[in-house]
Parts: sequence; structure tokens; C-alpha cells
Amino acid sequence: MIRLGVNIDHVATVRQARRSTYPDILTAAALAERGGADGITVHLREDRRHIQDADVDALRRNVRTKLNLEMAPVPEMVEKACSVRPDDVCLVPERREELTTEGGLDVVGQRELLREVLRRLRATGIRVSLFVDPVPDQIRAARELEAEAVELHTGAYAEASGEQRRHELERLRRAAAEARRLGLEVHAGHGLNLENVRPVAAIPEVVELNIGHSIVARALFVGLEEAVREMKVAIAAARK
Repeated sequence: MIRLGVNIDHVATVRQARRSTYPDILTAAALAERGGADGITVHLREDRRHIQDADVDALRRNVRTKLNLEMAPVPEMVEKACSVRPDDVCLVPERREELTTEGGLDVVGQRELLREVLRRLRATGIRVSLFVDPVPDQIRAARELEAEAVELHTGAYAEASGEQRRHELERLRRAAAEARRLGLEVHAGHGLNLENVRPVAAIPEVVELNIGHSIVARALFVGLEEAVREMKVAIAAARK
């Protein structure tokens, strides 16, 4: 059974647009769980553009499934994670000027930095995944660092069409197979929606998808609980 982590960052984006107290992030998490979410994902960015420190604290106390914290591998975030102790941490690259995460971690080039970050996080009992492009060298480096999982960046697949999309899907398939062969748990996410999720969900090695923007956008019309339920149905259909 494939798990769905629902990223609720953009509920906080709406709140922060007016620096208000609503929409409430805890209500969003509860509705997502009611709709069938297997976990709640949030990205605490260094610029705090959406999720705030207090949100992470409150979610840790209230999430009933599991809390997955996306964060950059920098000292400030490592300290926060070790204090809050989410169930999972997904390490992602981050640039202040980007609209959203634009690519995977350079695990090969940041091997020593990441080794120390993983050591500290694992010492507090946190499971760690690395957000990587579907590139064999990056996956092998993640295995060398003894990460528990990799999350394959599906952005290139989501943005492509036609033959290029088929090519990107094949890259994801090969990467997932290599990661599983090496003993890594395989997650995937970025840019997935109801129209493009099924081929990725059908990759047998993938055990978790993390999806946010498209679910929150769909929720504007059908409500968050129903938007999560629709995504769960689409994912389940891919595995039949």
C-alpha cells in the first residue's frame, strides 16, 4: 500500500499573505488526515515564507499520523529538528530566490556536510530521506551516507509532455529500482497532480508520495478532505 504525505505549506501561504491567524494549519492537518493522509509534510524554509516555527511545534503535538519535516541541511534547521523531533526529515536544497524547490540535493558534492547532518538527526531517532534527482550517482551517495530513504524529484516528469515525459518516467523507474536494490526506501514528489500521478504511483518500488500544491489548489473547489480523498483514490487505482 502506497502512503500519501500531504504537504500543507500553501495553507500557510494564504495565511501569511495577510499575516493573519487563518486559515488554521492544525485544522488543515486534521482535515487531511480525515481524508486519508498517511502523514503531514511541511517545509520550514529559512525565509519563513509560509510555515513558521510555531506551526511545526503545534503540528508535532497534534498530528496523529506522522510528521515529515522538509528542511535545508543547515545548522539552524538541524537544531530545530532535533528539538521538535518530527518522525521524518527530508533534506532538500533551498535558495532564497526560488518560487519552489527547483532540483535535488547534490549529495555527491555535499557528502561530508550531509554525513554530519544525518548523524545528528539519526541520534535523536529521526528517519532521514534525501530529496534527489533520479540520478544513479546521487542515489549511490545517499546509500553511502546510510540515509533511510530517497525522495525522487518528479518535477522534470511533471513539467514534460509527450516523448519527453515518457523519457523522464523511465528515468524515475530506473532510479527507483536502483535505490531499492541498494536497500533504500523510495519516496517521490514534486509537481504531481490528479492528471499525472498514476504512472509514478504505479512504480512498484515507490512506497510514499508527498504531494501538496495540487491538493491545496483542488481544495479551493471541493474542500481539503475531499481533495485528499480524490488523490488517495487516484493513487490506489494505479496499483490495481
